[in-house]
Amino acid sequence: MTGQSRPPALHLRGVFLPQEQERDAWIVDGRLSFTPVPDAETIADRGWIIPGFVDAHCHIGLSPSGHEPDPDGQAKQAILDRDAGALLLRDAGSPVDNRSVQARADLPRLVRAGRHIARPKRYIRDLGVEVEPADLVAEVERQAAAGDGWVKIAADWIDRTQGERSDLAPVWPDEILAAAVARAHELGVRVAAHVFGEDALPGLIAAGLDSIEHGCGITADLLDEVVRRGIAVVPTLINIDTFPMIAAQGAEKYPTYSAHMRALHATSRERIRSAYEAGVQLFVGTDAGGLLQHGLVREEITALVQAGLPQPEVIAQASWRARQWLGFAGLVEGAEADLIVYDSDPRVDLATLYEPRRIVLRGRVVSPIG
Repeated sequence: MTGQSRPPALHLRGVFLPQEQERDAWIVDGRLSFTPVPDAETIADRGWIIPGFVDAHCHIGLSPSGHEPDPDGQAKQAILDRDAGALLLRDAGSPVDNRSVQARADLPRLVRAGRHIARPKRYIRDLGVEVEPADLVAEVERQAAAGDGWVKIAADWIDRTQGERSDLAPVWPDEILAAAVARAHELGVRVAAHVFGEDALPGLIAAGLDSIEHGCGITADLLDEVVRRGIAVVPTLINIDTFPMIAAQGAEKYPTYSAHMRALHATSRERIRSAYEAGVQLFVGTDAGGLLQHGLVREEITALVQAGLPQPEVIAQASWRARQWLGFAGLVEGAEADLIVYDSDPRVDLATLYEPRRIVLRGRVVSPIG
């Protein structure tokens, strides 16, 4: 990893979350310790200290203007995420090689899902690997080898064969989905599925996938089974807020689809509140890289709070709970020193998210510096 010379020992004091304990801590060789270290440099003597945020759905190597294969361009995207407080990213599919981000010590940790798996003419052109149902399991095997423990399947999209009645529809037969998910689990990887509408969800849930991406079509009759199976939902509300624009673009040619997209947007907040109240695991993801720029994790946190989710719960979902979900520790002895220091408690003050005192990544202060 480039830029990986030994960092200096650091000291900080504040209220650690979620423990709610005011204490001193030290950072040595990029890891957190609660054992005093002589001559450590103090970087904070007060404040609220939380594990770095997680953008659980973004796309390094995609931008609103197209693909971004250049490592320098990818680094700029990752820096936007980092400076917003997202120190761990789950890349939910990218058409380009973005492993260069993993090679740099100054960029967020990146968990990759390889490329999207889609069917021909049933997803965004040139974004995913396109296969027919008979080849889905084999493609899952290939993408499992290419990623970091995740594969991404595009599970619903507009079916344009129905003329004016064209609408969102499932992409894969249920039995093929079940076989693909089972094979992924045999290989030790988890499955994330893009799904906007209602109709693909029962088959996905029955197949036992691991995370529903967007999920704005989730209905009350499915929630108990989602909870029972431990399936997570990453709502991407700020992306769903682009649905009215998408609907307007297709309104003349595909009026049924257009009306459906507007309805999904209109009910998205109510449905995500119902999912939360039912006990569904929710995590914070922006879908940055498609229609949205990177660096928007704070805006997605705000959208979830404005949707009616308790602010302390959203902060937990965005921070220590998401890190645990992806296999990373919180602020405990020996953990990676990826943390943020705020002047006030982010569980009660959203404005403080925009004024971090210190952002520490891999044991180094990366922002603000000085």
